[in-house]
Amino acid sequence: MVLFPCVSSVISNDPPSCTGIETSNSSGTFLGRLRHFIDIIDPSTLFVSETKLKECIELLDDYKHGRLPPGVSDLQLWEAQRIKQAIIHPDTGEKIFMPFRMSGYVPFGTPIVIGLLLPNQTVVSTIIWQWLNQSHNACVNYANRNATKPTPTSKFLQGYVGAVTSAVSIAVGLNVLIQKANKLSPATRMIIQRFVPFPAVASANICNVALMRHNELSEGIDVLDNNGNVVGSSKIAARHAIMETAFTRVVLPMPIFVLPPIIMSYLERFRFLQSHRRLLLPIHSLVCLVTFGLSLPVAISLFPQMSQIEVSCLEPEIAMATDCKAVTYNKGL
Repeated sequence: MVLFPCVSSVISNDPPSCTGIETSNSSGTFLGRLRHFIDIIDPSTLFVSETKLKECIELLDDYKHGRLPPGVSDLQLWEAQRIKQAIIHPDTGEKIFMPFRMSGYVPFGTPIVIGLLLPNQTVVSTIIWQWLNQSHNACVNYANRNATKPTPTSKFLQGYVGAVTSAVSIAVGLNVLIQKANKLSPATRMIIQRFVPFPAVASANICNVALMRHNELSEGIDVLDNNGNVVGSSKIAARHAIMETAFTRVVLPMPIFVLPPIIMSYLERFRFLQSHRRLLLPIHSLVCLVTFGLSLPVAISLFPQMSQIEVSCLEPEIAMATDCKAVTYNKGL
């Protein structure tokens, strides 16, 4: 799926060819990207040891420099690449803190999603869960941003405050409106309240991405030629990257915050659960975990992390600085 005609998105970290935009078979389709990102968000990579990670990085470096030891299989290389991509930031080369990796998004985010979807929310509980959710999202957005330019701490704090404020304001405002809707029956009011988190979270997620990565719009992000050399900093590429990331953050919560309320409203009608109310929370938690786990790879597969853009669509100084027809940039996740 491409929002902009000048952009062709790819997964591979290989730079674009000077002869034009090229994509691998796996990255050129949504299903290919989906398979790739399922590997990236695999929670098992959270348990990879420092020793194992170091071995993977060294193995890939040996392959890159043509000194690969004999007997190393393609399967070992792919596994090393999978582990490195799940843990190491592509721009900084540093480890991403475990709760803020994409592989940690579901395990660490599911408890918050469960809290957001609990019925009969009070104003205080709504504020607390929205604050926790946007705090986690802000850190994930920051940790997986394009990091070719440094981001001042003040920018991070401004984005964080803006995202949390917008989420809490929208959620509390919607809850107050529903509570004042006297024409609604108590049952209808409770069902609608269960859907309040989605518009609140979706709107706040857009603000979160835009505010947390606003520095990229003003400073630009690095674009690379076919040799991996920096051609220049492009604000146009930064705008493309942020818009695509923001779109995924709207798609991501859609099934997470819409399907569980529907499923739970149906399951709660069963006599078994009506007589065993203590099972509702575990079942609710399982439903949230499954929908979150399925939604994340689908959402982030809409646009691959590494993208190519034609230089003719970028700033004139960048087009003049390279003979390549396309350059590569990190969209972020």
